[in-house]
Amino acid sequence: MILFNRQFVFLVILVLLFTVSGSGQTTEAVSGSGELYKFPWAGGMNSVQFGEVDINMDGIKDIVAFDRQGNRIMPFVNSGTAGEINYNYASQYIEDFPQLYDWAIFVDYNNDGKSDIFTYSPGWAGMMVYKNVSVDHLKFKRVVYPYLSSLNNGGEVNILVTYADYPGIADIDNDGDLDILTFWGLGSFVEMHKNLSMELYGNADSLVYEKTEMCWGHFAESDESNELFLDTCFPALQNGAGLVYERAERHTGSTFLLLDLNGDDVKDLLLGDVDYPGLFALTNGGTPQEAVITQIDTLFPDADSRIRLFSMPAAAYIDVNNDDKKDLIVAPFDPALAVSKNYKNVKLYFNEGQNNNPDFHISPDSFLQNQMIDVGSGAMPVFFDWDGDGLTDLFIGNYGYYDGSWYDEYYTLHSRYKGTVAWFKNTGTNDNPVFTSYDLDFGGFFMDDEVYTGVAPAFGDIDNDGINEMIIGNSDGTLILYKITSNLVKIPDYFNIDVGKFSTPQLFDLDGDGLLDLIIGEQDGNLNYYHNNGTPAQPDFVLVTDSLGKVNVTDYNVSWYGYSIPEFYRTTTGETRLVVGSEQGKLFYFTDIDGNLNGEFTVSDDLAELIGIEDFNPDRGIRTAATLADIDGDGKPEMVAGNFSGGVELFGSNAKVYLPVNNKPSVAKTELLLVPNPAANTVTIKMPGKMNKCRVTISNISGKTIFGQTVSAADLKTITLNVSDYPSGYYLVKLTGNNNFYIGKLIVAR
Repeated sequence: MILFNRQFVFLVILVLLFTVSGSGQTTEAVSGSGELYKFPWAGGMNSVQFGEVDINMDGIKDIVAFDRQGNRIMPFVNSGTAGEINYNYASQYIEDFPQLYDWAIFVDYNNDGKSDIFTYSPGWAGMMVYKNVSVDHLKFKRVVYPYLSSLNNGGEVNILVTYADYPGIADIDNDGDLDILTFWGLGSFVEMHKNLSMELYGNADSLVYEKTEMCWGHFAESDESNELFLDTCFPALQNGAGLVYERAERHTGSTFLLLDLNGDDVKDLLLGDVDYPGLFALTNGGTPQEAVITQIDTLFPDADSRIRLFSMPAAAYIDVNNDDKKDLIVAPFDPALAVSKNYKNVKLYFNEGQNNNPDFHISPDSFLQNQMIDVGSGAMPVFFDWDGDGLTDLFIGNYGYYDGSWYDEYYTLHSRYKGTVAWFKNTGTNDNPVFTSYDLDFGGFFMDDEVYTGVAPAFGDIDNDGINEMIIGNSDGTLILYKITSNLVKIPDYFNIDVGKFSTPQLFDLDGDGLLDLIIGEQDGNLNYYHNNGTPAQPDFVLVTDSLGKVNVTDYNVSWYGYSIPEFYRTTTGETRLVVGSEQGKLFYFTDIDGNLNGEFTVSDDLAELIGIEDFNPDRGIRTAATLADIDGDGKPEMVAGNFSGGVELFGSNAKVYLPVNNKPSVAKTELLLVPNPAANTVTIKMPGKMNKCRVTISNISGKTIFGQTVSAADLKTITLNVSDYPSGYYLVKLTGNNNFYIGKLIVAR
């Protein structure tokens, strides 16, 4: 079956080839725009929260991004001047931060000018607090553990905050210390926990709380949706035992941001809700001491740029462009891995008003995320020389790009994802690799009627015909072969292999017999070994064991599953090594493989030595994957590690990356109609619309333009081209006109 043209899908998505020469021992990735990514290997962003911290102790507030998917911390140093956005990724400061879990709020609770951290306390449904004790370098000290408590009816109780709630922390009553808003555990009403530090001690140094309100703002949220009700509190009975409220437990998951939206010196509220895409602006018509929500804006900030971000957006109020006006950064907060928008999902709204009366206007670019490689969710990188030019290319499979959401009859949110493979072609030299963003949909997955998730690629010439094949694992546990013969074909259920869920294959000659074997990771965390019992021209993959090396990367304290992703590598001295990605985020490194395929591989801590760096933290997020290759000829392999946030990190080399022309995977809505197709002598292009002038180009399978001509005529309806001299094979026809482009896939066959 004819499926796609591998080399040419990049044109369908407007990712054009652009070659940039480099100098020195650097690794670059380039594309048609010619603009550098500032921090390509920062690791991607999915469910991110933001805060201001002076990271490098220069007196200027920098930005910390915290991605709850993998509990990843990303520090960005602020190098901008007044009115300018200029941040640099500074991974060297990650180790200066404490371990954070699920959510983090960066606020200065003791008014010393240094941002402290409130974060979730795992196992306690509460929060712990880290005080910023930095002097000449960044340092935090835990001052509250295991949870922050509040005085309630004469006793100290935990301030209830679940892993799926993002509390509001601000000086609500304007007395100089920070108060806390959370939802009541059994209902859709907001509790206020007042900080008594100023009242007791005359300063903000302490974290002494008392629950003073059970229905802050006098509003209620529906327990089944994000519907809000004003001028209401507890429809309860007052009896000798206190308030009795008979209702079902509320749905868990809300986000708060407290700020003054209208200049009245009273804190208003931005409220997000699980399973819903908007932030509601709740106007506080009361006083700092007695909040009363009087108005709800469901189109915040306005009808033209309302926040629509599945699911459960959380916001931060930060001066991004150094103009002394706090801007709004919004990103999904939903704890589920496969619910939220995961690409271009960090929204920045510039404040053109005042800090106490903001006027928000959306930026066209995703904030920070647009300066890094990000393939949605579940990045699975693979080094491989696809086109046989002697240079190692980089491919990145993924779980998928967010492709929309819907509610079922029970109002449960569902989201759809489409997986694919991105190709960064190496257009540099053996000692100076240059990666070109060549194809963001390598394999044509976006054009396929079949929708795949968990797309994990493996490459090799499995039939010794001089043409490489691609084998794809996916979430259903089977394999798909993509192969070029006289046509380009897709063969599903390859060798009827099914490892259960989330097959992640690698083609590697494991036993050194000259034939590529198949090693397949899977959801359960083990490795499946299929030995190639065939011939160089005809592979025959036969299962040897589903427990290769006795490897299982499942940590049952983290998850029931392991999500193993294997990467075998052979050193220059012929020794086989293995790196395995995992659900828990750790990259496992194994030795003692050669001559021991029936035994147990040895876990090693020497991965840093293998890739030639001084130190390496193997915890890279969640659902990690890795690939190794000596891409610059220095005798040591470089390693690219992917994670579920959709980004990648490079170890063992310096790196530069160039922005794609179009950073969003998509396909042309209109394909050219070519008749006949396949063609032997001539092909006729039927015009997609009325035009009097257009440009026609034809490219061959190597990406080389072999025909280009501008055609002018009154009311063009068809264009006929002679292809009799073209060798049989695949070609891409591109037509540009009326400020649009159109793509057609042509087969020449005789």
